[in-house]
Amino acid sequence: MKDIYRISPSWQGLSEAEIREALLMSLEGRTLRKVLMVPPDYTRVHSNAGRITQIYYHTLAERGAVVDILPALGTHAPVSEEQRKAMFGDIPGTCFIDHDWRKDVIRIGEVPAEYVSEITEGLWEKRVIVEVNRRIMDPEYDLIISPGQVVPHEVIGMSNHAKNIFVGVGGAEMINSSHMIGAVYGMERMMGRDHTPVRKIFDYAAEHFLAERPVLWVLTVTTAPEGRVRTHGLFIGEGRECLTEAIRLAQEKNIDFIDRGIKKCVVRLDPEEYHSTWLGNKAIYRTRMLMADGGELIILAPGVRRFGEDPECDRLIRKYGYRGREAVLEAFRKPENQDLRENMSAAAHLIHGSTEGRFSVTYALRRISAEEMEAVGFHAAAYDDMVKIYDPEKLVYGRNMVNGEEVFYIPNPALGLWIDRERFHDPNREHGKKPGKRDVYCTTFGRG
Repeated sequence: MKDIYRISPSWQGLSEAEIREALLMSLEGRTLRKVLMVPPDYTRVHSNAGRITQIYYHTLAERGAVVDILPALGTHAPVSEEQRKAMFGDIPGTCFIDHDWRKDVIRIGEVPAEYVSEITEGLWEKRVIVEVNRRIMDPEYDLIISPGQVVPHEVIGMSNHAKNIFVGVGGAEMINSSHMIGAVYGMERMMGRDHTPVRKIFDYAAEHFLAERPVLWVLTVTTAPEGRVRTHGLFIGEGRECLTEAIRLAQEKNIDFIDRGIKKCVVRLDPEEYHSTWLGNKAIYRTRMLMADGGELIILAPGVRRFGEDPECDRLIRKYGYRGREAVLEAFRKPENQDLRENMSAAAHLIHGSTEGRFSVTYALRRISAEEMEAVGFHAAAYDDMVKIYDPEKLVYGRNMVNGEEVFYIPNPALGLWIDRERFHDPNREHGKKPGKRDVYCTTFGRG
């Protein structure tokens, strides 16, 4: 199949008709009896993958195909019935299958230690075992459709494509190794970039172990100004090139370069979307390169009620806390900390969620105690008290003046990456472009 790309010249994004036309075109000439769809879970609700999954489902069902839907949970909690209806609409619940990343996987190969050492500059010298949900390799499926959003990501640089399979419906070995490799290599060295060590591992695995599987990648680039999703690009293909093109657009739409570091930043976490610091720490990941030394990050988190997405990760976060890269690596090396060594994704998360002492983090809470939050290394405040000062209904995206103090406000950290221009090489230079002086109000949350 020839790749299908749709890029909107309008700030309003692609229309429903334009998206539908491209999706139907991707099915032309195919005789399909049984299809597996692997969309993201509710943590990617702004990807527009929910609507894309609906269109594919109804089209295929009308043609008589059986459609199974396996949300790419990774280590996240299963999609609830409420979330499923909100994201996927009227698709019957009987079509959905929960992915169990610890039990429901098979091993399909490994990325050699020599290659891993080469691409990580010797920072990681172990092989990476490749595991996927057993359904990915089931020959009964005529087509595997993997829709999802390309956006800056702390583990891989830019999310989606093969990551949706190898992490989204992957096993503990791949999830743990990839997360830890990213953490050891350095988040700031990867975020917003394409050819990172973790991406190269997924590319290797896709080329060597998925080449015979009928995978169709359906990649979106979206923003959500004022909560309304706008799909700026749709990239459909069976190979790697569709990802390359999607990344170029996402670097333009989802990275905001700010002319100087921010001393005070306020980030809001949607209570329907963020229930744990495991997810909520996106507020830290996506602003680490924005925050000035000595600054303060305030996270408005009324829905956060736990630390991990499952009981074991929750326990590990409570035990080891967000203490910084060196403290986590020191704990990781100790033989007596076998629980951390066996859960490398948790260790990586603790590294990603640290400020390395450069700035402070205050979680504004309703559902978890201040004592619990402070025990893992963050400051805590009452949500109701904080919103009297930093009211999301009054703040606008970007710079605000609050009681004579400049505050930078971000209404949802999942949709972008914010960078002090002086701290980062503009990723557009990878494609021969000069860094622009873009108005930050015109990208992720602004007018276009």
